[in-house]
Amino acid sequence: MNRKIAKRMSAFVPLTLTAALLAACSGGGSGSGLSNNGAASPSAGGNDGSSPSASAPAADSGKPDTSKKVELVWYVLGDAHQDTPKVLAEWNKRLEKDLNTTVKLNFTSWNEWQSKYNLLLASGEKVDMLFASSWADFYKYAKQGAFMDLTGLLPKYAPQTWEEVPKDDWDTATVGGKIYAVPNTNPEYTPNGIVYREDWRQELGLPEIKDLDSIEAYLDGVKKGKPGVTPIGGKAWNEVYTLFTDYYDFKVYGGESGVIASTSYDKPRDIVVYPFTSQFEEFVKRMKTWADRGFWASNTLSSQTEAGDLIKAGTGAVYWRNAPGAGGFITDVSKTNPDYKLGYFPYTRFHNYAIPTLPMANAMAVPKSAANPERSLMVLDKLRNDPTYFRLMTYGIEGTHYSIEADGKTIVTPPAGATVAKDWKNYDIASWGWRYKPNMLDQKGSWEGLKALNEEFAAEAKPNIFDPITMDYAPVKAEQAAVNQVIKQYGQPLMMGLVKDPDKALETYRSKLKAAGVDKILAYVQEQANAYFDEKGIQ
Repeated sequence: MNRKIAKRMSAFVPLTLTAALLAACSGGGSGSGLSNNGAASPSAGGNDGSSPSASAPAADSGKPDTSKKVELVWYVLGDAHQDTPKVLAEWNKRLEKDLNTTVKLNFTSWNEWQSKYNLLLASGEKVDMLFASSWADFYKYAKQGAFMDLTGLLPKYAPQTWEEVPKDDWDTATVGGKIYAVPNTNPEYTPNGIVYREDWRQELGLPEIKDLDSIEAYLDGVKKGKPGVTPIGGKAWNEVYTLFTDYYDFKVYGGESGVIASTSYDKPRDIVVYPFTSQFEEFVKRMKTWADRGFWASNTLSSQTEAGDLIKAGTGAVYWRNAPGAGGFITDVSKTNPDYKLGYFPYTRFHNYAIPTLPMANAMAVPKSAANPERSLMVLDKLRNDPTYFRLMTYGIEGTHYSIEADGKTIVTPPAGATVAKDWKNYDIASWGWRYKPNMLDQKGSWEGLKALNEEFAAEAKPNIFDPITMDYAPVKAEQAAVNQVIKQYGQPLMMGLVKDPDKALETYRSKLKAAGVDKILAYVQEQANAYFDEKGIQ
C-alpha cells in the first residue's frame, strides 16, 4: 500500500465471522489447482460458470458470455476523490461497451473500515469484489470461508492476469491449496517513518535526525522555536505507536489492538506481552515527558485531524508515513507549498534492515456471497492489464487530473498548463489492489528521495517471516475483546503520556490486562506462531 497512502499494517479486524456465514461456506475442489507449468489442473475448485448471472457461452466461441448486462458491487478501502463520480461515469461507459457491465464502487473510510469490513463479509451482502490484504486479516477470513475459491475461475475469466502474476505471488494468495485473491504485481517496501520540516531543522540549528534522541531534540526545538506550532498536530497515535514498535524491534501480532509480540526479528520465537517488558516501561515514561512538553495536544486521541494537514497549514512539523506514502505526501506539498523543504526518516535505520511487503499486502478478493464472480474477474483483468482502463482508475482523467510527457511513461500532475488551488489533490482512490508494475507511470516532479530509499531498503532486505502467519483468535475471542477494551481505555493514554503518574498507570494497565485474560491469548499466539515457524524451519 502506498499506504496510502498508508495503509495501516497495524490495524486489527474484529475476531470472527458470524456462524451463519461459516455454515454457508463450503469448500470445493482439492489441491492447489496449479500444475508445474502454472496451468489450472482439472481438479481445481471454483465456480463452474453456472451462477444465476451467467448465461451459457456459445458452443463455438470459447469466450465467456456477456450477453446479460450486470451491475457489480465493489468495495475499496479509503476515501473517494471529489472527482470520483466523473471518473466512474467514464469507466462505466467503457465497461458497458466492452463487457456489458457497470460497477457500483463503494468506499470504506479509514475511520470505519474495521467494523464495515467484518460486517460485509459476515452479512452475506452481495459484494462482487473488495480490497483484501494480509494486514486486513485476509488469511484468517480465507480460512473461515469468507472468500470464493478462484483457482478454477482465473484461467478462464482473468487469463492475462493468470499468466502475468508470478507463481510465488499466487502462493501468497493461497490458503489450504486454493487461491482466494488476486495480489497486485508491484513489488515495494513500506516501512514506517516520519516526514518532517527539514527547513525548520536547518533554520533552528537542530541535529540531523538519525535516532530517538535526535527525534526528541527536533520536537523540542520546534516547540520552543516555532510559537503556535504543535510538533505532531492532530492525532499523533500513529507516530507514537510505530515509533515504539520499530525502535524496540517488536513484531506485534494483531496490530495496534494487540499486545503480543516477538521481541525482535532475530528472535521470532521469543513471544511476550510487551506492556510487561522493561522496554515498554522505559518508553511510556519518556512519552510522559514528551506530552508534558507539548509535543502533541492533550486531545490527540480524540482528534480526527491528520498531522499532515497541519504541516500543510504551517502549524505542524511531523507526520507518520510509510516510505511510498511519504513520497506522495512530499510531492503534493511541493506543489501547494513550494517554499517548504521536507525530509524523511525511515525507522528501518534503527536496526538497519528492511522487510518487503507481501504481494498479498494489496489485493482484490471475491466474497463468497458474490452474485457475479466471473464478470468481476473479467473487469479486474481488464483493469489491471488494459493501459487505458488502468490509467483512468489509477490516475484519473487525462487533461483534468494529469497529462503525459512525450516519452509516454511520465505523467504530470496537475496537468501541464493547469492552474490549481492550494488544496488541489492528485486523483487517488486507493488503487493498490489492482496495481501492475508494467502499467504504472512515473510522475514528473515526484520526490527523488524515494528511489534512493528503495535502493537502501533492497540492499538490507530480510525475508518477510511474520505477515503470512495466520491467526484466527476464535479460541480466545472473549479474552481478545476484553483485552482490546483495556488497550483502548488504559494502554493508549499511557503510551501517549496522558496520565498523571506513569508508574501507577502502568501498574493498573498490567493488572487489567491480566484480569482480561491476556495470558491465555499469549499461549494461543505462541502456539500458532511456533507452528508456522516449525513448518518453515524458522528458528
